[in-house]
Amino acid sequence: MSFMTYITRFLGKETPPPAPPSVAAKSGGPISARQITLVQSTWEQVLPIADQAALLFYNKLFDLDPNLKPLFTTDIEAQGKKLMQMITVAVKGLPKLDSIVPAVQQLGIRHVQYGVKAEHYNTVAAALLWTLEQGLGEAFTPEVKAAWVTAYTLLATTMQDAAATVAR
Repeated sequence: MSFMTYITRFLGKETPPPAPPSVAAKSGGPISARQITLVQSTWEQVLPIADQAALLFYNKLFDLDPNLKPLFTTDIEAQGKKLMQMITVAVKGLPKLDSIVPAVQQLGIRHVQYGVKAEHYNTVAAALLWTLEQGLGEAFTPEVKAAWVTAYTLLATTMQDAAATVAR
């Protein structure tokens, strides 16, 4: 199942695929200013519990797909700190997509070297959205969820596109 098909099913409605980042810069982008604000403001609410959120995320990720656990060879708490830092950089960079695209592409390329496959992005999306829902509680509204799905889709698609160039 493609990532977009997974997200469409997860949301329960049709969602258009995001524009590639190069197109996004010219057209105003596949993510609205409102969605960026929602992602950034809710991420600020997660940061005080970042360590716990990271552990929730990895526990859910491994619960959803135990076969992913061997891909993580470092201490999971240290990995969690890296994850939270990476998400923070991405969230802060959403208003200036062109400034983060090269780093996101490199991240996608590195993930190929770690053994990450295209289908793993679906599992990560599910674990991330579940974690956000747990951490934000009632603040995780349908509008917030849709904003996070849009942001994740944009970033994950950028990573996957870069990874595909390595795979060829």
